[in-house]
Amino acid sequence: MSRDLPRGNERSITMVDVARHARVSVATVSRVLNTPERVAPDKSEAVLEAVRKLEFRPNLAGRTLRAARTRTLGVVLPTLSHPVFAECLHGIEATARERGYSISIATTGYEPAQEHQASEILLQRRVDAMVLTVADARHSRVLDKLDAEAVPYVLVYNQLGRRHRRRSTVSVDNRAAARQMVAHLIGLGHRRILMLAGNVRQSDRSRQRLQGYGDAMRAAGLTPLAPIELAFMAPDAAVHLGDAIRSDAPTALFCSSDQLALLAIRDLAALGLAVPADISVAGFDGTSLSALMVPPLTTVVQPSIALGRAAVERVIALLDGARIAQPTVLTHELRLGATAAPPRP
Repeated sequence: MSRDLPRGNERSITMVDVARHARVSVATVSRVLNTPERVAPDKSEAVLEAVRKLEFRPNLAGRTLRAARTRTLGVVLPTLSHPVFAECLHGIEATARERGYSISIATTGYEPAQEHQASEILLQRRVDAMVLTVADARHSRVLDKLDAEAVPYVLVYNQLGRRHRRRSTVSVDNRAAARQMVAHLIGLGHRRILMLAGNVRQSDRSRQRLQGYGDAMRAAGLTPLAPIELAFMAPDAAVHLGDAIRSDAPTALFCSSDQLALLAIRDLAALGLAVPADISVAGFDGTSLSALMVPPLTTVVQPSIALGRAAVERVIALLDGARIAQPTVLTHELRLGATAAPPRP
């Protein structure tokens, strides 16, 4: 790497730094960024590599350049293979289009490092603002960066406490919703309820839902069981479920997402257990797919399309000069399907 690069936060990266790093002229850098078809492929790649390495954002290097809007919103979501985020994106895209905005999308695979990279790519594209879901909104390098650079954004699904009210959020009350679902299972007569969760350290939503599970158990005078934590895209849970059934003997599973609930139902069948005859299962998300199951899944329904719509309305309001108001908390509901029933006597 060139010895002429700025260190730390001494100053902003400029086209001069990019040119030195790529060993080309500043004019070549300008051509690559504006008319790349006029530049030889080897020089173009050297410049683009320098841009990535130095995290140079040509259109955001000076704040004055943010004055001209592109009418494009950046959208950062963990994945589009999970129906809850696909449904949210539907609401985001439809509302943006209605308001005269386009969207630019990036996914992160639930990885904080990928969140940083995705946000950098979107900022290089000169998005006016962002709608995003991050792994942990309390400790986010990306949000710290957006705050520092005065980039408007709204978090969707992330839920923050009072100490973080300066960050605009649109969500359901994850803790209250989980507490209500577990209370429903307790009302059916279940006393040994096990939670199947996404990685609690990776996801503030999983952590909040685990807290709600504990709240409901303790309120009923029951002892919460240690949760089974799985990677968000785990292919199976059979080994973990087999171990838990032998040691904890749960009569019901509360899963922190519908996707985990579907995984559990499949793997319980492989273990010879029928749902809900042998063990009840409840989920969280209320995706349209979960309503098409046979039997339909008992789950907490998040209004994902409405969450996406509300996030776009709020971020456009921020662009138009509105101050951050109270968190937007949309109403959840319980869908009482057929995967939860009273335990066997």
